[in-house]
Amino acid sequence: MNTQDKLWMKMMNFGHHIGCHQMPERSFFIKGYQFPVCARCTGVIIGETIEIILLLANVRFHAIIAVALILIMGIDWFIQFINWIPSNNIRRLLTGICGGIGLTYLYYYLIVTIIKCISNFAIFNHY
Repeated sequence: MNTQDKLWMKMMNFGHHIGCHQMPERSFFIKGYQFPVCARCTGVIIGETIEIILLLANVRFHAIIAVALILIMGIDWFIQFINWIPSNNIRRLLTGICGGIGLTYLYYYLIVTIIKCISNFAIFNHY
């Protein structure tokens, strides 16, 4: 087994451990190698990265928008689950990006809210 194959096996193992189903028909391929995560998980990872960059650039939006972005991904998953409309990897990627952006912002929003509540509680109990 060559070095490239060993690296691919390690990445596939990592993708499995983070919870991706890794179905070949729902994954992208490069030079014959399957991505270690499916198209939707790839989109989520891209969306999370985009949102981290947006947060570092001080771009904020309302939490309802974050929930709506997560719902877009959830609705696409549900439509695919009930076999209403066939899905494809591009749609999975795009809705995954929406979900990743929404989920990461919601995590940020919840952490900031918890920190504010704790500091307000500490201030009120200090005096």
